[in-house]
Amino acid sequence: MPNRLAQATSPYLLQHADNPVDWWPWETDAFEEARRRDVPVFLSVGYSACHWCHVMAHESFEDDDTAAYMNEHFVSVKVDREERPDVDAVYMEAVQAATGQGGWPMSVFMTPDGKPFYFGTYFPPEARHGMASFRQVLEGVHSAWTSRRDEVGEVAAKITRDLAERQLSTGDAGTPTEETQTLALLQLTRDVDPASGWFTGDTKFPPSMVIEFLLRHHARAGSVAALEMAEGLCGAMARSSLYDQVGGGFHRYVLTPRVGGPLVPHFEKMLYDNALLCRVYAHLWRLTGSESARRVALETADFMVRELRTAEGGFASALDADSAVDHKSARHVEGAHYVWTPEQLTAVLGAEDAAFAAGYFGVTREGTFEEGASVLQLPQDGPAEDAARIASVRQRLLAAREQRPRPGRDDKIVAAWNGLAVAALAEVGGYFDRPDLVERATEAADLLVRLHLDTGGRLVRTSKDGRAGANAGVLEDYADVAEGFLALAAVTAEGVWLEFAGLLLDGVRDRFTGAEGELYDTADDAERLIRRPQDPTDNATPSGWTAAAGALLSYAAHTGSEAHRTAAEQALGVVKALGPRVPRFIGWGLAAAEALLDGPREVAVVGPPGDPATRALHRAALLGIAPGAVVAAGEPDSGEFPLLADRPLVGGGPAAYVCRHFVCAAPVTDEAGLARGLTP
Repeated sequence: MPNRLAQATSPYLLQHADNPVDWWPWETDAFEEARRRDVPVFLSVGYSACHWCHVMAHESFEDDDTAAYMNEHFVSVKVDREERPDVDAVYMEAVQAATGQGGWPMSVFMTPDGKPFYFGTYFPPEARHGMASFRQVLEGVHSAWTSRRDEVGEVAAKITRDLAERQLSTGDAGTPTEETQTLALLQLTRDVDPASGWFTGDTKFPPSMVIEFLLRHHARAGSVAALEMAEGLCGAMARSSLYDQVGGGFHRYVLTPRVGGPLVPHFEKMLYDNALLCRVYAHLWRLTGSESARRVALETADFMVRELRTAEGGFASALDADSAVDHKSARHVEGAHYVWTPEQLTAVLGAEDAAFAAGYFGVTREGTFEEGASVLQLPQDGPAEDAARIASVRQRLLAAREQRPRPGRDDKIVAAWNGLAVAALAEVGGYFDRPDLVERATEAADLLVRLHLDTGGRLVRTSKDGRAGANAGVLEDYADVAEGFLALAAVTAEGVWLEFAGLLLDGVRDRFTGAEGELYDTADDAERLIRRPQDPTDNATPSGWTAAAGALLSYAAHTGSEAHRTAAEQALGVVKALGPRVPRFIGWGLAAAEALLDGPREVAVVGPPGDPATRALHRAALLGIAPGAVVAAGEPDSGEFPLLADRPLVGGGPAAYVCRHFVCAAPVTDEAGLARGLTP
């Protein structure tokens, strides 16, 4: 019989609806039940594309004996971290403080008041490698709860007290300076391996926010080191198995399994990674004209539309790492959809092209992954020798791969990540004359307005199958959706998206901002947890704090709002404090600081929308490299955008105006002149 999770909208929770564990969703009634029964709460947090979450579920949560013990001695609560990032953040902070590490699945034991006292991540079904089995952990916690309750209470109270005392403030740091950016770049140069192009470390996540900072810093300050580092990182990622060499798009991360061995991906594909990286490669092309960057940007955009777009017009959260080995087998294996053997290449391509593809993509007889299969990568550097042949091989391999069992898809629409996708698809469509991508961005934005945004300007975090979820949006949702709307406004010249962005950013100022300009991840009237979460550092996505700072700054440039500018500057104080010390974890804030230091510049393109000269100036404005420049286009004094006011045509024809720091240059009527005005 299905448990209480059967009514959830989260695909991750629905995966556990038939477990013998009597799961509860995160709700007040679960904690009331724990009080009534006088038992601890077991909190399990994961997400749909999490490989080890699936492993622990199969080993323990689907086991009848384990489930019976859990049901007798605990109230078990299951949380999708993507639906409730606030719950995840608060308890992950406790896990990391107590154990020095964290990850998913996250396992937390707590009192009926939500105060944690014992932590872990994955627990195996039997003790191994120095790890206790999950059953041993359950029995140990039950014993402590029944025989050492005072000790448990003291531990829980201390942990909760320590967490509550952690609060960040922008303080008196002031706004980031030239020195802030220079010191951040210096620290990054110490962390990068010049031989490989990657940052050091065996596990390599895509540093998209840092690359955005490097590109903007080069554009503004002319730093050769910044550009070389950005090109090295982008080149290393695009050549490796992090990038899907056949279908486009990026996997979650890669790691090196042995000395000198190839990088092997963790095969899940996340919407947020692909949206951020799609935009980064487009910006690299905008800055350098790199054909490789152009290809990766477009292939990643096409991947998102082809494999992540939902029937409602939004974008699904993720593709799983695992899939069935074939249509006749129930056995699921990580990477099965993506890896190749020489025999499989021959079956699809024929002997001659298979030998060519094996050499080009690094497919070996022994295999570079598991069971004789190889991940696809580009072992060689430099341009392709036979681009047409490679394109043909890719097309045929993709067509054949489409016949394989597909990885599971988490169809949940997350507002923040869709905001990132809107920004990426709008810009890539605008840069490369792909109106279909702009249309997909517009449809996703329209879904966010219709389904996620209420008339009071409040967002819900998720939806699925056209049904809005019950969880309130957090700071990153407001900030990233505003960022998407601002990018869409620039590309489509539709001022309504600027208005929607303003509505969201007013919500940030009213409900997420503290007395000294500090930002919180949850609204002031959100559910009270043991601590109000607050984190300015980037993780897999830009922090809500720095994403809000960047969007506030752009909106202020569009509208001249001093209040929004002040809010952005206050929020960016944390970048001055953290940027020189931990630049890899505040890249988005450093990128926003580059826009602040450059202005940002305000561009108004005036002219009849159908005039080819207007369109040419508009595209030139979008391709300007000045960090964070905002673009408005339309008829003079049309009311579509504030920047169009008092900007007349020049000689009866289209013109572009560039302003910054309350000073405007003379209007220009040609693309080259506009490009010069947008080059620091």
